[in-house]
Amino acid sequence: MTKTKVGGIAADQLRSIIERIEKLSEERDAIAADIRDVLAEAKGNGYQTTAIRQIIKLRKMEASDREEQETVLDLYKRVLGLSPELDEDDND
Repeated sequence: MTKTKVGGIAADQLRSIIERIEKLSEERDAIAADIRDVLAEAKGNGYQTTAIRQIIKLRKMEASDREEQETVLDLYKRVLGLSPELDEDDND
């Protein structure tokens, strides 16, 4: 089989690459729809989907990265008055 070249580009190979990307995009869209369905089910059962998404994000992280992020977030919350500050007397 001869490869058709147009302007130095192998048309068959380019077409194959584009078709594979299109197929993967369709699969990604289907998976995204399935995820939306599961989140809708969770919401219907009374769960907060934003919390579920955050947990999923945290589970993907390395433990050390997660700990660092939680420490910084806690610090920022305290600085902005969003979290009660620890009294010096509470540590005794």
